Amino acid sequence: MITLYHCDAARSFRPLWMLEEMGLPYELKMLPFPPRVFAKDYLALNPLGTIPFLIDGETRMTESSGICHYLGIKYGPTPLMVGPEDPAYGAFLNWMYFSDATLTFPQTLVLRYTQLEPEERRNPQVAGDYAKWFLGRLRAVEAATANAETLCAGRFTAADIVIGYALRLADNIGLARDFGPNVAAYWARLQQRDGFKRAVAAEQAAGKQQNVAPRVRG
Repeated sequence: MITLYHCDAARSFRPLWMLEEMGLPYELKMLPFPPRVFAKDYLALNPLGTIPFLIDGETRMTESSGICHYLGIKYGPTPLMVGPEDPAYGAFLNWMYFSDATLTFPQTLVLRYTQLEPEERRNPQVAGDYAKWFLGRLRAVEAATANAETLCAGRFTAADIVIGYALRLADNIGLARDFGPNVAAYWARLQQRDGFKRAVAAEQAAGKQQNVAPRVRG
């Protein structure tokens, strides 16, 4: 059984959504955010104290987009993956890496300096600068979705899952109001997917069952 450690609305939502899209059985363990502060016992399992943490037999993984790639290859074949024989393979891989390295990174600084730091350490200038960074990088998604329903390969893939989470995070921290029209329409489409809805429902149900309150969102 696959076990996924997850915090409400955290980047561990990427593998949760992937699991639901693939219909794989899993156990979802909810933690308060950030777990390194509020779930000290978790550090014995994952010394980084980060989310996600996936256990699959002897496999241990901490990188959200990498976990999505792993699940697609390990438990495929699935149309969520794009293989090297496909002309869209390079674009697919680029989006998979772009999702965290380019899009989610600046958002974490916005989140930190608007919500997570103590009041006296919050920094509107840092938050504003990194919000602009994120929105500038989002131009790639705006261009890719100008004439297409999805990012690559002419179908919904894991690339849409990992980029879609970045849009969800942007929505949660108040950046969605600055989405371009193509990104806004793309984000609306992603939220209508059954797999997305099931992942949100699983997140909410597990939080209630395990008595882990959802994060306060901006």
